[in-house]
Amino acid sequence: MSIIPVPRVAVVVVAAGSGSRLGAGGPKAFVGIDAHTILRHALDGVALAPPAQVVVVVPPGREGDARTEAEAAFGDRASLVSVVAGGTSRQESVAAGLHALWADVEIVLVHDAARALTPADVFARVIDEVRESGAGAIPARPVVDTLKRVEDAAVTAAVDRAPLVAAQTPQGFPRAALEDAYARATDDHTDDAALFAAAGYGVRHVAGSDLAFKITTPADLDRARHLVRGAADRVPVLPRVGIGTDVHAVGGEATLRLAGLEWPGEAGLRGHSDGDAVAHAIVDAVLAAAGLGDIGTHFGVDRPEFAGATGEVFLRRVRELVAEAGFAVGNVSVQVQANRPRFASRRAEAERVLSAALGAPVSVAATTTDGLGFTGSGEGVSATAVALVHPAH
Repeated sequence: MSIIPVPRVAVVVVAAGSGSRLGAGGPKAFVGIDAHTILRHALDGVALAPPAQVVVVVPPGREGDARTEAEAAFGDRASLVSVVAGGTSRQESVAAGLHALWADVEIVLVHDAARALTPADVFARVIDEVRESGAGAIPARPVVDTLKRVEDAAVTAAVDRAPLVAAQTPQGFPRAALEDAYARATDDHTDDAALFAAAGYGVRHVAGSDLAFKITTPADLDRARHLVRGAADRVPVLPRVGIGTDVHAVGGEATLRLAGLEWPGEAGLRGHSDGDAVAHAIVDAVLAAAGLGDIGTHFGVDRPEFAGATGEVFLRRVRELVAEAGFAVGNVSVQVQANRPRFASRRAEAERVLSAALGAPVSVAATTTDGLGFTGSGEGVSATAVALVHPAH
């Protein structure tokens, strides 16, 4: 039997969350991505990272399940792993993990199990930064969306995104400083870096990873399942086709937005966002082709950040989702059914706007229904789209 050196680094894997927003009916860490749980995938990533003591923090009563997952992930190195029960808050759970650290540990990484697909090289970058700088370190990604400050339904100001980053985990710290910060903490903080900084310590950032997203909602879980399924699939992925439809009723208070354009003088459409049935049908078709669910999964009424968003915002976001899943959009064809507006004079303009937002050619056709149905009576607008996606590489 080989002797495992005592590590100077520890990873506290926080897996004590209830998962209420995931709606899985149990602790999030034990929900399956494929044949394995979120926790197992997270531990697989930790096992590939630089050697460390690992403390897994789980809901009380799930210690045995976590031990089974740890033994499967670490094999003959399972002696590096201990399992402890967490508290009623994330901060209490991390504190429980810190109490289980070995005396030789000098650097502590705190990692959310919900970021189950985080690559091992992210752990290495965080450890190196803490070791070299003596400060805390977080992995981070640039903020790509346009940011707005809002009050109720009103947009009050634009927010400069240039100095902003999106924080991920694992977050790393010198052990002594982190334990001091936890001992002095009197307020709840959104992450360990905020708690650490509140105690007067410095925090730096390193490059994160698009794969280190947090599984919080059903849409996040669908995305993780698709990525894992794609990585395990040995069969060449062929181009795929999807169909999407959308319908919106006339009656919105704002100016009509359709096919990415404003139509002054035309009756607006009702909807959670801007009611752009053309853009929404395209989104549904692209998501269906890539196997990523539907528009309700990613942009539904439970996502307040998309309230009032334009169809172009939806198209840019679906382009990102498809790219993260390993696909690119080939082209889209969409047909609008409506008496008004008249598309003939603005078809080319609509195609340019939609194509630019999606990053792929979009062709638009329009037709009436000879006065039949709700579109024929002018009560609403319907759109149907067909999208082709193909492997990005």
